Amino acid sequence: MKVYITSAAPLAGEATKAMASPPSPPPHQHQQAATRRGCRSAVVTGLLAGVLLFRAALLTIEAGASLCPSTTGCLDWRAGLGDWLYGGSGDAMEEFMKEWRRGRREASLLDPVVVEAAPDSLDGLMAEMDTMLASYDRLDMEAVVLKIMAMLLKMDRKVKSSRIRALFNRHLASLGIPKSMHCLTLRLAEEFAVNSAARSPVPLPEHAPRLADASYLHVAIVTDNVLAAAVAVASAVRSSAEPARLVFHVVTDKKSYVPMHSWFALHPVSPAVVEVKGLHQFDWRDGGAIASVMRTIEEVQRSSMEYHQCDASVVREYRRLEASKPSTFSLLNYLKIHLPEFFPELGRVILLDDDVVVRKDLTGLWEQHLGENIIGAVGGHNPGEDGVVCIEKTLGDHLNFTDPEVSNVLESARCAWSWGVNVVNLDAWRRTNVTDTYQLWLEKAISSLILLNMDAVFLVTNRESGFRLWKMGSLPPALIAFDGRVQAVEPRWHLRGLGWHTPDGEQLQRSAVLHFSGPRKPWLEVAFPELRELWLGHLNRSDSFLQGCGVVE
Repeated sequence: MKVYITSAAPLAGEATKAMASPPSPPPHQHQQAATRRGCRSAVVTGLLAGVLLFRAALLTIEAGASLCPSTTGCLDWRAGLGDWLYGGSGDAMEEFMKEWRRGRREASLLDPVVVEAAPDSLDGLMAEMDTMLASYDRLDMEAVVLKIMAMLLKMDRKVKSSRIRALFNRHLASLGIPKSMHCLTLRLAEEFAVNSAARSPVPLPEHAPRLADASYLHVAIVTDNVLAAAVAVASAVRSSAEPARLVFHVVTDKKSYVPMHSWFALHPVSPAVVEVKGLHQFDWRDGGAIASVMRTIEEVQRSSMEYHQCDASVVREYRRLEASKPSTFSLLNYLKIHLPEFFPELGRVILLDDDVVVRKDLTGLWEQHLGENIIGAVGGHNPGEDGVVCIEKTLGDHLNFTDPEVSNVLESARCAWSWGVNVVNLDAWRRTNVTDTYQLWLEKAISSLILLNMDAVFLVTNRESGFRLWKMGSLPPALIAFDGRVQAVEPRWHLRGLGWHTPDGEQLQRSAVLHFSGPRKPWLEVAFPELRELWLGHLNRSDSFLQGCGVVE
């Protein structure tokens, strides 16, 4: 059944009179014509008043967001609003709502050409309706509904496209290194070349005995980020009840060694001690240690090459984006598995990621009882023990338990720990084969046919390069290698995810270490402003290097 709305027709006598009238109509007919035009405009306005919501949706498109999860998701609410606006009575309104509901079911069948030709704005839609009334003196309700549905689908596609662009741009913004950090690295390297103070030993010779003294609290940071290391060290010193007891071991790569050394030589954190050491400076007398480190390096490099070799365009693009994340193939991330080789004279160390801010004294974490376990970490417990539940992720969130190689050795419901803030028993580690187990699983990740994505599993049948066991990263193989050797510590020691969201004030105050895991690192422009200020608060805003490079204002 088709419903039409027509403008008011003239009376029969008036029609006869009009037919017999001369070509130039009298003034009262001009008035009638104006009345009919006004009636048409009123009808169009009345029908489209309920679509005002979509004008708001168009405005939000420009901001890259939508008021509803999808444009059509608000239509049920709109139907109720229509009843309220129009009183819920009147045959025309009832028929319009029936056509609307039927149009929603048929919307997915609309010709893409019709959708593309739909109006871009409410003003455009009203203009088309007014043109239809002016041409045919009536409105076809089915045509009106289909036109509005086409307009909604077009808007919905714009919203989705805008969201995808926003996410992609945010992803790119999280990958880049700010110009200010490039500047700082170059300035420090230049200072190393021209200033003897920047080349002074780190630590000074009189403090060297502390590096292997078990009575001190040893903190290891494996990083190539000078600014992040500076904040992590400064915040730990500021929060310590006994800063003279702190010894920091900063391990970096060859390209970052010079600026890293220069920074800590020119910015001592007395009374604490900092050691800066490049990978090229380690003097491993044990040939087995060298072979083990080189095995990990080769596996990471092989993984990086294999990860990019895929013919399926969708998977290739996904991998390209994943591989562009700094954490995916960062060699330093994987070399954490060689802490016993890095520090052969130490029995215990606190391992911090570089994107942390320490807010409380670390002595309590250092003194955690680990027994024969190797690592103390938040989340290192089983759900159900003493009524506890997993704080964040489970092993099933990191590993592909559809593969029997994983499901035969682990349970997916068990809680997952993470890198970032860990206390490590190096003596217990040396008595196990954890490092070999880690390397074995790193190798296994390369010979598969399934790519585990965050939201779905993609089948790849054209070559053995799929990484079916987990999404590429340094943590998943560690979850397997350290299984059964992780001691749970209190959640207050590690608040992670500050690169994903802003926690409430109570959490911030309660937590000992804040971890900016996630894409919005505090040194990036995309960081949360309030968290970025918290992070910047541990830098000296009057420092000439930071001011000259625009790190601080």
